[in-house]
This record gives sequence, structure tokens and C-alpha cells, in this order.
Amino acid sequence: MERSLLQRINAFLKETAMPPSVFGRAAVRDPMLVSDLRRGREPGGPLICRVEHFMNTWRADRHAGRITSYQNRRGRPLGKAGAGERA
Repeated sequence: MERSLLQRINAFLKETAMPPSVFGRAAVRDPMLVSDLRRGREPGGPLICRVEHFMNTWRADRHAGRITSYQNRRGRPLGKAGAGERA
């Protein structure tokens, strides 16, 4: 059985540590996309294609070394805090 779009998005968000609003804005210019899907919004065909294309392109760019990791607004990679950084 194929996973739903929301399940694929949630896996992508976990894989990339990208906030849902940033994902929605980057993928389809809608920061409320993920929260709307979680509340039951039914995506149409063109929306599904745009989201899938964004995730596939992002993964390909990361694999090619053009993207190292998602960074927060201050340009610091997200993840575990190092010495002297807040968690």
C-alpha cells in the first residue's frame, strides 16, 4: 500500500529537520500546507506533483553535495548543539 502524501512529507521533515512552515513555503509557497494536511486538507494532483518534485529535487541536490543540511535563520546547521551553543 502506498503511503499518503502527509506520511511522505512527515518522513522528509524528520530526515531533513526542516520545520513544516519552511517546507510548505519552499515547496508550494504555502507555510500552512503541512498543518492544513494534518487537519484533513485533501491535496489535488498538481499540488502532489509540486510537493513530490520539491522533495526529490532537494534530495538529489543534497546527494550531489549542493545542500549540506537545513540551516536555521542565522545560517547555523540544525541538529545537536555543540559546546557553547544552546539546545
